[in-house]
Amino acid sequence: MSLDGYLDDASDERLVLSNSEDLDRVDAMRAGCDAILVGANTIRRDNPRLMVRAPERRERRAENGLPPLPAKVAIFGHGDVDPDSRFFTDGDTAKIVYCATTTARRHRARIGERAEVVDGGEPVDLGLALADLAARGVRRLLVEGGSQIHTMFLTAGLVDELQLVIAPFFVGDGRAPRFVGDGDFPWHPGHRATVVDVRQMDDVVLLRYALSDRFEAT
Repeated sequence: MSLDGYLDDASDERLVLSNSEDLDRVDAMRAGCDAILVGANTIRRDNPRLMVRAPERRERRAENGLPPLPAKVAIFGHGDVDPDSRFFTDGDTAKIVYCATTTARRHRARIGERAEVVDGGEPVDLGLALADLAARGVRRLLVEGGSQIHTMFLTAGLVDELQLVIAPFFVGDGRAPRFVGDGDFPWHPGHRATVVDVRQMDDVVLLRYALSDRFEAT
C-alpha cells in the first residue's frame, strides 16, 4: 500500500506499488501455499492471473507431490464477473468461487465449467468457506485482497499473519481503494498486534505481524 494507506489510485490504470524484489517474494509465497484468495472487485479491477511465475518453483511443487499451481479461490457478492477473466482462463488448477446464496444459480450459469461455484450463505460466511477449503486439503491460504476482502477477514479474526509492504509515495485521493475499510477490528489500542519482522527491499518496506497463536515464523 502507499504511505497513506491506498492499494491503488482512482484511475483506470493499475498503480504499481511494489518492486521486482517484492514481486519475487510474493511469487515464493504463492508457491508455498495451497490456495490464493481474492474478491470479485480485484478480479474486475486488476484481472490477476494468481499464478506461480517461476518455473523452478512450479517444478519444486510437483516434485513434492503438489499441483504445480495453487488453487484459485474467489469470494463473490451480488455483482457479476467476466467469465473470460484470467482468474478463470489462466492456469491448469482448481478454481473455486464462494458466492451469496441468491446469486449461486446465476454465477453457475455465467461461469459454466470454468470454476466450481459453492453456495457460501447469505451473505458469504467466511468460516464456512474456510472449513470447506480445509476439507479440500487447503492448509495454507494466501489472501491477496482487495480492500473489502481484507476488511472481512481481519474483522472476523481469521488472519494468522498480516504482511504489509509500504511503497515510498502518497496517493492522496479519497476516491481510491484503501487497504481496509471501516470495521470492528480485534487489534486496537488495548490489544496491539505483534511485529515479527521488518525488512527493507530496495525502496519498499515489508512489515510482518503475528495476529493469532497459529502464526508460524518462516
